[in-house]
Amino acid sequence: MSARLSGKRCLVTGGSRNLGRAIALAFAREGARVAFTYRERDDAAEETRALLEAAGAAPLVLKGSVSDAAHVTAAVKAVETAYGGIDVLVNNAALTQVLPIALLEEAEWDAAMDTNVKGPYLFSRAALKSMIRSKKGHILNVGSFGADRVLDAPVHYAASKAALVGFSLALAKEVGRYGIAVNCLVPGLLETGLSARLPKHRVESYVAQAALGRLGTVEEVADLAAWLVSDENSFMTGGQVVIDGGL
Repeated sequence: MSARLSGKRCLVTGGSRNLGRAIALAFAREGARVAFTYRERDDAAEETRALLEAAGAAPLVLKGSVSDAAHVTAAVKAVETAYGGIDVLVNNAALTQVLPIALLEEAEWDAAMDTNVKGPYLFSRAALKSMIRSKKGHILNVGSFGADRVLDAPVHYAASKAALVGFSLALAKEVGRYGIAVNCLVPGLLETGLSARLPKHRVESYVAQAALGRLGTVEEVADLAAWLVSDENSFMTGGQVVIDGGL
């Protein structure tokens, strides 16, 4: 690793499993100080903590819902107290339910919007105060190929991820004057996470359409995330960076 994130103070939401864990680990290996949030799985959070410690980090682990404003305020304050500020925010936490619209209840629609749209809004709003004071920072929102590809994605999930793209573009315009970059990382279907809950024929269809003929790995996406929030990425904001194997 290049230690390209040496000294960076990073907060990753939904960091206990799958892509969030991989991003937290990639950041730690690049020299960052890493905090992560999670909602329920204490066992997964402790496993991620152990992996981060093995990578030489001393992680800050924060439990709560990303759509709970009180939790968000407390989590950001805890990171600022421990690290003196926040340089990087990764809005990764997401709710994915594979349901057809005929079976989709209003509560499930609201839950997807709360986690996938309201969560990034709350965390960005809270973390921006520190970034604006520092006149620098990176916010990376994790989107999805389901937002704008003609593929079989649940409507509430696709709608929430499309909203996240619009949020990212507007926020990039608003905070660029403070030296803060906002980008949207758009992974395709990966070997872990959503693919495990999809019917086999849908995964096979994705692989058949992808130019590289396979699913991605969380490590491939996490390595790209580490570069996107590094100082090497000095002139990109408002971007959608797609890593999907060539759909």
